[in-house]
Amino acid sequence: MFGIENLWLFVVSGIVLNMIPGPDSILIAGRAASQGFRAGSAAALGIGTGIFVHIVAASLGLSAILSTSATAFTIVKIVGGVYLIYMAICMFKDSQSQGESTSKESKSIESKKKSLMSIYTQGLITNVFNPKVALFFLSFMPQFISGASENKALAFLVLGLIFNFTGMIWCHFIAWASSSMSRKLSASKPVRKWFSRLAASLFGLFGVRLLVSTQG
Repeated sequence: MFGIENLWLFVVSGIVLNMIPGPDSILIAGRAASQGFRAGSAAALGIGTGIFVHIVAASLGLSAILSTSATAFTIVKIVGGVYLIYMAICMFKDSQSQGESTSKESKSIESKKKSLMSIYTQGLITNVFNPKVALFFLSFMPQFISGASENKALAFLVLGLIFNFTGMIWCHFIAWASSSMSRKLSASKPVRKWFSRLAASLFGLFGVRLLVSTQG
């Protein structure tokens, strides 16, 4: 269909690749552990939206610009890397306040919705401004599309949606597992605090790695 080849292999490979830890999974785990499943889900949906942006861009050939233009790649990776480091700093600050009173549970519904939207936006930005994601789709997807296909763009979209769907299942599992583990450790505030700091440290590391990354 649409010139797609070895679909079963693509699905299996996609599931395995989605399970490899990265900035996306760290963001989901960190938010779910500190703010609950809904926060982790919001981060996951933001990341899923970002992936969809990459899928559409790749199918239209826009992502090819990042693989051929050093300037475009550098601009995107700087924005993404700086934002990841900024996120790490914010997460460190959040961990400082976790030892305080739990009266934050009494926030208004409107405030909570705003917080979830902010987390969704964070997931979207961290994914969209990671040029490595765009290059991944450009190098991974074509392997499962026949060179004789007359609908390569459509095949790209179909494969991308499948990849995104399986990825969202895994991301929401991470959110559920992280929030469940966090509830079990809720009595130990120091553990939650240091878990948040670990997540922030990994975010900072991913940001630095992205800043020093190359197109190759």
